[in-house]
Amino acid sequence: MSRIDKLLQELCPEGVARRPLGSLGKRNKGTAITASKMKTLGSRGPIRVFAGGQTVADVAEDAIPPKDVVRVPSIIVKSRGHIGFTYYDRPFTHKSELWSYSINESEVDQKFVYYYLLTQVEKLQSLARATSVKLPQLSVKDTDNLQIPVPPTEVQREIVRVLDGFTELEAELEAELEARHRQYDHYRTEALEFDDTIDRVSLADLAVIGTGSHDTKDAVVDGEYVFYARGREPLRLDSFDFNENAIITAGDGVGVGKVFHFASGQYALHQRAYRIVPNSRVDARYLYHYLIADFGRYLERTSVHASVTSLRRPMFLKYQVAVPALERQHRIAAELDKFDKLVNDPEVGLPAELAARRKQYKYYRDKLLTFKEAV
Repeated sequence: MSRIDKLLQELCPEGVARRPLGSLGKRNKGTAITASKMKTLGSRGPIRVFAGGQTVADVAEDAIPPKDVVRVPSIIVKSRGHIGFTYYDRPFTHKSELWSYSINESEVDQKFVYYYLLTQVEKLQSLARATSVKLPQLSVKDTDNLQIPVPPTEVQREIVRVLDGFTELEAELEAELEARHRQYDHYRTEALEFDDTIDRVSLADLAVIGTGSHDTKDAVVDGEYVFYARGREPLRLDSFDFNENAIITAGDGVGVGKVFHFASGQYALHQRAYRIVPNSRVDARYLYHYLIADFGRYLERTSVHASVTSLRRPMFLKYQVAVPALERQHRIAAELDKFDKLVNDPEVGLPAELAARRKQYKYYRDKLLTFKEAV
């Protein structure tokens, strides 16, 4: 019998009482700030800004009204699309479509509540999907009324201690994987540096370049086809636009100019994402790796502004690509694909180990946070 089982048997043999999440503390509203305004705030400062569950910027103290800054440990609710929770213990704010909870009950450990909420994501995802099939959306009432088990504080803290240990081990693996990514980036840059004997060819002569026709609101959670929008995570759609090999990059938004995807087969595309379809003069995977390594730097070199906020087709057409002989392109692409697999394929090496650790963590987390309910 584990220490936690012994504590439960000793301190609450009749089961664990539950309370609505909204009764455990304060629900924080967000700040009324637009995405365009965020772009002008920079990314250096003590106040972290969340939007859609992702950090958008770290801004200066005076960039956000004081009333909108949360300065105590809190749990941020990602309420739209893919439902989720973020625990954050430094000053932050979030856009107004999000909300967060600051637990202020002395008998309730905030980290314990956060870990419990992670076990409820699938349930809440189903609840949100019932509200809106295309873009699932929770309401404040959905989380306010969510029943949270409240065992004795000694039990809560022991569970938090165990789960924090799992989290730290996972963080170590993530840090090691990040180091491997940096090594890979360095190797890729070296492999794609050429002297003046190698021809430079305009991308216009190497590929067909175009956009899609869909908006994010068209997405369907369980759609049949991959839907590439402007972010790292693809969406789903019940129809496709193209059937080809193509390199996908965002035309605007936070991922502007970044190459996140290599499409192969049938897919749908956002109206502000670009598809680059290589012709026979260039190896498609070679061009994919080349754009990852160099296209962002090209935009920095050619932009008259501090940052590029959107792309236009002429910017692609003029872009110069080093084009060695096809045989050499194939060799470079094959080597870089090997490295890419080692750092990105969830079935191999560190990514596989990290995936296994996350599966183990989820199993024990769910087991530890399942309680007999008090009558």
